[in-house]
Amino acid sequence: MKNKKLWIALAVVVVVGLYVLTAYNGLVGKNENVGNQWAQVETQYQRRFDLIPNLVESVKGIFDQEQVVFNNLAEARTRYSGATTVSEKAAAATEVESALGRLLVIVENYPQLRSVEAVQNLMVQLEGTENRVSVERKRYNDAVRTLNVAVKRFPTNLIAGMFGFSEQNYFEVAEGTENAPQVEF
Repeated sequence: MKNKKLWIALAVVVVVGLYVLTAYNGLVGKNENVGNQWAQVETQYQRRFDLIPNLVESVKGIFDQEQVVFNNLAEARTRYSGATTVSEKAAAATEVESALGRLLVIVENYPQLRSVEAVQNLMVQLEGTENRVSVERKRYNDAVRTLNVAVKRFPTNLIAGMFGFSEQNYFEVAEGTENAPQVEF
């Protein structure tokens, strides 16, 4: 009888141990996936940032009077480079998008700019990059959702709490970015 209770207790400990191990490893994998997806977002941001100076220089060569837009874009890129957290980078990326939107309005309003081949090629590349950024942001938010659900569900939430796993922030668009930028000439 005593031996049977010992085996039952041992079996319970093994089952609980296996569950903790499995839950922990699952949380590690989900957490790493969030980090990987954010790296993909940053890769697309870098591609965007590499293209922007070329577009700016192409447009600048034709229109020097739009200096404010160029300066805003450069400042926003600098803020992104100096950002250290996901939230700071997301806010800075939104500033870049706003400044880039104003630059694109300038290009749209000047037919002679649209006809310059270098500007056309850069616009196509930027459009493709913006699509990639959107896709990677969605994938990042999907990975965050998966992790956050795991961190909140019982009994995995107990394991998450014991090992320091916590919810991650979604990438959210800043207020006011749903409005198209206004540029007046």
